Amino acid sequence: MTLQNTLQQIYDLPLSNAIRENVNAFPLLESLHVLAITLVFGTILIVDLRLVGYASHRRSTNRLITELLPFTWIAFGLAIISGGLLFASNAMAYAANTEFRLKLLMIAAAGINMAIFHAATQRTIDQWDEDATPPFAARAAGVLSLLLWTAVIFLGRWIGFTLDVLF
Repeated sequence: MTLQNTLQQIYDLPLSNAIRENVNAFPLLESLHVLAITLVFGTILIVDLRLVGYASHRRSTNRLITELLPFTWIAFGLAIISGGLLFASNAMAYAANTEFRLKLLMIAAAGINMAIFHAATQRTIDQWDEDATPPFAARAAGVLSLLLWTAVIFLGRWIGFTLDVLF
């Protein structure tokens, strides 16, 4: 089975068709997706600003991560579900869209950045958690995260202007 066949099968799903045919389904899903991404970015922004050295509500970095990460994951899950449904509504067009593919690449890069931070830098958080200026590795992870998630938002917005509509 080729990628094109798989994309066509996704496009032909009854759920995909229902999203295309219901006048309210796509705008509702898109609105949920935007709200979810806003929550993802907002919670990550708070932690990343702390990582780059801006004190946040007099909370330690570890406390911010512990308090905000559950909200980030819930919002990310909602973004994946709503984004997946948006994708299903026009799978072939999204898969061919350069901005969509770049957005997925930026999300993957942000995930790798987060995994490296959690595996390496966060292990030593006890040594620098209360410091006004976190170590270089933490600051670099924060800056890279901010850049990657900002790119996700820009690319996501561009998709709407560059997507070939195949309905």
